[in-house]
Amino acid sequence: MKIDPIHQFNIEPLFTLGHIGNHTIAFTNSSLYMLIAVAIISILMLASGSQLVPGRLQSVAEISYEFVASTIRSTAGAEGMKFFPLIFSLFMFICVSNLVGIIPYTFTVSSHLIVTAGLALLVFFTVLIYGVAKNGVKFFKIFVPHGVPGYVLPLVMFIEVLSFFLRPVSHSIRLFANMLAGHIALKVFAGFVAMLGFSLGAIGWVGGVLPLALTIALYALEILVAFLQAYVFAILTCIYLNDAIHPGH
Repeated sequence: MKIDPIHQFNIEPLFTLGHIGNHTIAFTNSSLYMLIAVAIISILMLASGSQLVPGRLQSVAEISYEFVASTIRSTAGAEGMKFFPLIFSLFMFICVSNLVGIIPYTFTVSSHLIVTAGLALLVFFTVLIYGVAKNGVKFFKIFVPHGVPGYVLPLVMFIEVLSFFLRPVSHSIRLFANMLAGHIALKVFAGFVAMLGFSLGAIGWVGGVLPLALTIALYALEILVAFLQAYVFAILTCIYLNDAIHPGH
């Protein structure tokens, strides 16, 4: 029995939307699960209500709202709340799509670098455009740390500029790599259990108890990672936006 942990990441076209030159524009399984994530978030936000005694959906919506709001206030200050719609949307989209992707036979949107890179570039250009528009040339103070001796300042500035432009790379790869590696590990352990059972019969199923236990533990860990990666992406966004709001601080 062959274990194929990569097959779960294949992007499959579901139907064709049109053509641009020789290129086919298709609605894919990735597009479908993006819509599913947006639909779940929309239902959660719209159906939660505004009762004095909140129900389950309203409690989840309020906890999500306050969690993101407190994260913004603690990292970017009160002024950072103007970016709440952006950060809340990023956090909820990543979190919900990650959790949906843990369900067997579904698709994990954030396991593709093109998706995470698109989200990271959105944050990068938001920080760059807002920082320059709000602060002008003062925005570039972020490349000149305080208290650095003059003889090493050019080197430090070069490192700061390089790290700034590499932010989208680390921002996107962190999310992509964690989701990709976790899902591959789950698939390998789960496939190993099935392989033992089908190849060795009853002895194999008994021997597969330990890999099955590890699979269950990994699954629980992946649920935690799904939330943590959304949180890390959101808090890094807040930190980067803080540079645009308070350059040089």
